[in-house]
Amino acid sequence: MDEEKSISLLAQPQGEFPALNLSPSLSAPSTFYRIYKDSKLRCVFLIVLLSATYFNLPSKVFPSQRREGCCVPAACVQVDPLRPVANGDIASRLKSLYDTGDFSSRAAEWLGGAVRIPTEVYDDNGPVGEDPRWNIFAEFHDYLRGAFPRIHEELILTKVNTYGLLYTWKGSDSSLQPILLMNHQGEARFWKFFEPRTYSQWQEPPFSGALKDGWVWGRGSCDDKNGLIGNMASVETLLEANFKPKRTVVLAFGFDEESSGNEGAGQLSIYLKEHGLKEFAFIVDEGETYYNEYGQIFAPVATSEKGYLDVEVKVEAPGGHSSVPPTHTTIGLLSQLISHLESHPHPPRLTRSSAVFELYQCYAAHGPDLPETLRRTIAEAAESDDALKRMESMLIGDDTPTGRTITAILRTTQAVDLISGGVKINALPEEAYAVINHRVSTDSSIGELKDAITALFTQFTADRKLRLTAFGKNIHQSSSGFTPIANVTISEAFGSALEPAPVTPTTGAAWRLLSGTIRSAFQDAEGDEKEVIVTSVTPGGNTDTKSYWDLSRNIYRYSHIGVHHLKNGAHTINEAMKLEGFVNSIRFYTTLILNADEADSL
Repeated sequence: MDEEKSISLLAQPQGEFPALNLSPSLSAPSTFYRIYKDSKLRCVFLIVLLSATYFNLPSKVFPSQRREGCCVPAACVQVDPLRPVANGDIASRLKSLYDTGDFSSRAAEWLGGAVRIPTEVYDDNGPVGEDPRWNIFAEFHDYLRGAFPRIHEELILTKVNTYGLLYTWKGSDSSLQPILLMNHQGEARFWKFFEPRTYSQWQEPPFSGALKDGWVWGRGSCDDKNGLIGNMASVETLLEANFKPKRTVVLAFGFDEESSGNEGAGQLSIYLKEHGLKEFAFIVDEGETYYNEYGQIFAPVATSEKGYLDVEVKVEAPGGHSSVPPTHTTIGLLSQLISHLESHPHPPRLTRSSAVFELYQCYAAHGPDLPETLRRTIAEAAESDDALKRMESMLIGDDTPTGRTITAILRTTQAVDLISGGVKINALPEEAYAVINHRVSTDSSIGELKDAITALFTQFTADRKLRLTAFGKNIHQSSSGFTPIANVTISEAFGSALEPAPVTPTTGAAWRLLSGTIRSAFQDAEGDEKEVIVTSVTPGGNTDTKSYWDLSRNIYRYSHIGVHHLKNGAHTINEAMKLEGFVNSIRFYTTLILNADEADSL
């Protein structure tokens, strides 16, 4: 290739890179030729170009460098939107159906009818069969039977522990692993009689199920009757379209997720294993919502969950009349212990294996509005430990709601939520206690947390002449050299210990099918020109999936609705679900079932 021709190509668009546009006078091939011929100009030009590359000025010189190039990690590769092929005709017909106003009205009535039955769950519910507060779930079951007749005609329904629901849609090919879709029937208690002020703040009555201004109002509309009814609606419409699955589909609906999950999902899991359903291709439960961040829509899928531990700290000392008090009562000593605990939060840790690292790799690869300094640091952090520490500092140093959330995900959190002490104003309290709720980081464990708590209080209690017993071990013996003024006992509360969940891989056939389905369902609702980026995340809370860890290595916690489809969130006043978003979730579940049915590699 001759010299003049090669220079002229520099001024032409190459692939995704547009022509250089440093200034109007540098757009013609002749100008580049003069630069090339003049050695001084050539040196200046190379210095400018290299500097622009290092300081990420290519975002203006090469606009596409924001997604491809020197400072963007080669991560967060997206699969193509996945649509049914063998079941393409059914998918097309149902897509057209879901676009109609008649179907939206039907969907609104399905969800509204479910909301009108107050399946509230109480922390102090007694056993099923003894506590009459469970009886409302029988009414909810009657509603489901009337609302979804085809399901109750053609699927096998098994009730476990009276109110747990297990629907089995038998596939024609028993060699294919089944899939499990799960949600829960119960909802967080509404404190109508204890908080009348909040009742008056509802724009619509909390159990009205009313459709107003495009929203379905009421408790449970966002957590989690939208998910349960979305599952049922997708199966009902597939049945009406005469779809016959090859792969077995199981729907599992617990009823006490808002308290413990032991009576619902816990018993359903045992039943499944006892009856031969021991391994599922994948499990999808309620979970994350998609949102706009850094100029791009992201759909995070929770691929793990933090662990859980409630810890009681109890102080005991002799009582007496309050007119002759000690320097510190048990309440005073307890307050010192709490202050010491809160002054020593668990350090956040960012590792390359964490979901947060993967999430920010996706932000860097696909978020055009991500600050360039952070983007460059994320790219370098893939290989450099120093850059990884800088990235950690940048994330946890961000004092915004997003920054505080990320910091909480990266550490084991601790929150003093319960406290009690004293029975009479003129009597020294003989006992005072507090309960601290911990959400255990995915790279930690219950044992590591207990050791950290014990170490935190060992010297602190010795300095104050307090005898310490931590998790059944006597830490300060009589040989410790002091006469104790009080006893401190640290123990597990409520039998709540739960290790962090196993991490579901973001590779393999199941992940590709799920992420491809998310992307196609999003486009079916928003248009083919729109794109959603699928990534993983670790949430702060726990779901019923804790009972299903040994039933699949592919457990996903994801609700296909946008954060903007939630009026005011869940567990609060004015809970409402955007009807448009609810219909979109039905699209997603329908496409997921159809895609899974024709997948050979699951």
